[in-house]
Amino acid sequence: MIRTCLLSAAAALAPLAATAQTVPGDAVRAEFLDGWRTDRGTHMTALRLTLADGWKTYWRAPGEAGIPPRFDWTGSENVAGVAFHWPRPEVFELNGMRAIGYKHELVLPIEFTPADTGGGMTIAAEVELGVCQEICVPVTLSLSRPLPEEGAPDPAISAALAEVPPAGKADAIRCAVEPLRDGLRITAQIDIASAGGEEVAVVELADPTIWVSEAVTQREGGRLTTTADLVPANAKPFALDRSEVTITILGETRALELRGCPS
Repeated sequence: MIRTCLLSAAAALAPLAATAQTVPGDAVRAEFLDGWRTDRGTHMTALRLTLADGWKTYWRAPGEAGIPPRFDWTGSENVAGVAFHWPRPEVFELNGMRAIGYKHELVLPIEFTPADTGGGMTIAAEVELGVCQEICVPVTLSLSRPLPEEGAPDPAISAALAEVPPAGKADAIRCAVEPLRDGLRITAQIDIASAGGEEVAVVELADPTIWVSEAVTQREGGRLTTTADLVPANAKPFALDRSEVTITILGETRALELRGCPS
């Protein structure tokens, strides 16, 4: 799923050299890659995280054991919009709990839309993320880089884009929603071919303030059934926009995303 956020007028920032931040123990190193200007007029770059042996970081929906990454772009110059293209993550266990993320290296393609198509762009970010080995450590990284006016396709970014789960087409998807004392429960029945091995379904909503439980998923033949609880801040039932539900299915051989959850 592409996550897009629009930025208000960003503060001007003098171009800075690319920086790489190191956390204690060299658990993670971070840098922006140059990337290239696309035919759409956007700029495709990437955040590259290099993790020490045994360390992990998290996907956008990290599971109950993880820390979701957060990005603050308000220090950027001439940036009107930001879109993330998350590569297929791994499912692993951390302290007996399921987590979703990456080992060794994450190249996260990020696409920037300029406010002024004729001007240069500088990206600056405060990135909050979790890195874990036996314990999880919250890390804040400060990164900045002027983007080249043209650039050239980068094999590392292209490879990461090829790993983004495609929008899948289920033969049929039906969702039932029932009220709970503190929110809603959604159950999706999906007629779809197996993604291989033990499949994990992740339910996401567009509203990040609504807590989504770890989904319970089972397969019977050609049908996958997954159930998750949705709890808003006021802990009451609410009106669910089904078009804003995304279900990502992660398997051993492939991953795919299903957007929208009709009744």
